[in-house]
Amino acid sequence: MKLFVVLSLLTVAAAAPQAASRSAPNEEVQILRFDSSNDGLGSYNFAFEQSDGTKKEEQGELRNAGTDDEFVAVKGSYSWQGPDGVVYTITYTADDNGFKPTIEQGPGGGVPPGVVASLLG
Repeated sequence: MKLFVVLSLLTVAAAAPQAASRSAPNEEVQILRFDSSNDGLGSYNFAFEQSDGTKKEEQGELRNAGTDDEFVAVKGSYSWQGPDGVVYTITYTADDNGFKPTIEQGPGGGVPPGVVASLLG
């Protein structure tokens, strides 16, 4: 009986309508822009943008080079359009004080509490 219930739930989940994306179902997402630079000494930056609206930018810089406290400080952001049509943006820094994200959403959006909790630790 338990197996029947589990299989029934899986069948219902598989038959549920899937969220629509910004692209047509068979349309491939294209890379519109890609920039990358790395000095080979610990500093870098990169950015890309895709045809589905997804974007990412990041910069890293080596700090305390040659010491026991050497680390790469990073700052950046990424964004995407959710299935609800809202653009979500995460801006972050990561350094000797840890990972610190901030979450922004466009008009009409609300970030679910579970997502906020998972990003903020």
